[in-house]
Amino acid sequence: MAQIRVLPDRVANQIAAGEVIERPVAVVKELLENSLDAGATRVEIEFSKGGRSLIRIEDNGSGMQPDEALLAIERHATSKVREAADLLNITTFGFRGEALPSIASVSRFQLKTRPPLSQSGTELLINGGKLIHVRECGMPQGTRVEVAHLFNAVPARRKFLKTDNTEAAHIIHLAKVYAIAHPRTGFSLMENGRMVFDSPSCPSLKERVREIFGPVAVEDLMAVDAKDGDYRLRGLISRPGKGRSSRHDMITIVNRRPVTSSTLNQALIESYHSFLPRGRYPQAFLFLELDPKTVDVNVHPSKREVRFREAARLRGFVIRSLLQSIRPAAAPEVAGSRGTAAAAFPEAGDEGKAARLPPPSAPEKGGRGGGEPDPASYRRDARDPTPAGAAPDPDWKVKWRFLGHAQKGLAIFDSPSGIVLLDRRAAHQRILFEQLEKQYRDSNVPAQQLLIPVPFELDALGSAALLENLDFLNANGFEIAEFGRNFFRLEATPVWTSPEEGETLINDLVGLMKAGTFRKNKPLQAFTQLARLACQRSVRLDDSVSEKEVIELANRLMRCNNPLLSPLGRPTYIELGRNELDRRFYRNLAPSGNLW
Repeated sequence: MAQIRVLPDRVANQIAAGEVIERPVAVVKELLENSLDAGATRVEIEFSKGGRSLIRIEDNGSGMQPDEALLAIERHATSKVREAADLLNITTFGFRGEALPSIASVSRFQLKTRPPLSQSGTELLINGGKLIHVRECGMPQGTRVEVAHLFNAVPARRKFLKTDNTEAAHIIHLAKVYAIAHPRTGFSLMENGRMVFDSPSCPSLKERVREIFGPVAVEDLMAVDAKDGDYRLRGLISRPGKGRSSRHDMITIVNRRPVTSSTLNQALIESYHSFLPRGRYPQAFLFLELDPKTVDVNVHPSKREVRFREAARLRGFVIRSLLQSIRPAAAPEVAGSRGTAAAAFPEAGDEGKAARLPPPSAPEKGGRGGGEPDPASYRRDARDPTPAGAAPDPDWKVKWRFLGHAQKGLAIFDSPSGIVLLDRRAAHQRILFEQLEKQYRDSNVPAQQLLIPVPFELDALGSAALLENLDFLNANGFEIAEFGRNFFRLEATPVWTSPEEGETLINDLVGLMKAGTFRKNKPLQAFTQLARLACQRSVRLDDSVSEKEVIELANRLMRCNNPLLSPLGRPTYIELGRNELDRRFYRNLAPSGNLW
């Protein structure tokens, strides 16, 4: 075993950088939080080549004296914590004192700072963790930090970074979120010499959202404001029925700190349970204010996650507060939206659950014992029985007798072994899914050219995600052209969607891309997500369907490769076998079985 030694400071800082500085956006986050902690009313952010080449953060905050500037680049040097008890009452962003030395150890780091009463400022230059010089400089009040050649000294870390567009998208998204969290602070963001946004101090959250995300973003938002004891919840949330395809637009801010919290996210999703279809998520900009002693912000190295002392009480408060705003705005038809065609789809990530469904139960003597469909029940009387695992015969026909419709979407049949309840929507979805599967595998997806191309704009992260998957979409029924920075033009759509829904469909796909469930390097996964959206938009039930059409639907379903389940794992039909019916009708009889 090698001899135990104490690591040199430079190596220790590079290891710490691995925990705190994962990618360029983490540098921006740490420096931006320092600016806000310094009381800045104006913050300028500039970066080049996704943050690899240059990151510059400049503020008009309190600045630092020369000795403080030197201490700031030492590990665990901080002005925000004095003793362990202070960790229970954190009111600032940074407090560990690891960010600056960690960043300086993996970059060319320059810091310039001047407090308000000093005649001159202080300049520090560090290259790869080595202090080059400390000298006086001229500059306005505040602090300017420039980070160049990030990870040049750690090439192993640099090669794991994504493309410049992807890294830039993360920086832009973070800057927008912090601008939302601090509407009274002016923010500007510049990428490669081009201004992304420049937002002065705003009088309200709605104005800041309008400036950062555009006027369209606020059209479907409504205000929420509630208080209960030491809890205060404010912000903007989606109107009922207006949802997104991913959780990416659920922004939660605790004591002015943008965070990820499963407690808040689940409360938000549950509040919209009856007001959005399954698989759709609200857009939200939620500000939660509470006693700092009741929230732990020290559970993650980069302080992205928080933990609440009274999570159950907080969750109940958030749900009640949101419902107070949602219910009055809900139209009667929206409240029942889980019964619509779009409602039949589970949350993102549920696709794996279908594969884990239990297999159909074994048939009982004389009939089916459970609710799972039995493939043999529709193939026993086929004209040309097919061995298990072989492709289905296109001439198969079920020997079911149609009895009628029930519950707006179910078809009832009498089968040789029991009663069959066919879910028409699930059956349509399975048939359509397999049709699309064949088209995609044959690279023959019919498209419809739009008479007038539809222009649309995305945020930076969405734009980067779409560009990475653009060739896949354009090869599979779409025709999308880049039309300027973050602007695109939709020129053709697959035939399974209407031209009017084209832009909404693209937004849903971009949401899936952001969530990581749609990737062109995983074409089967990408196809599956696209086909599910197709099923969602194309299946519309008509109560006037004839008996002949329902029987043909059943025949087409049974000719599918997997007729038992919809693309999302729902049974397409269930069969109540004769034995099951007998048990339900006669289970309370005397042993003799004599009714009379």
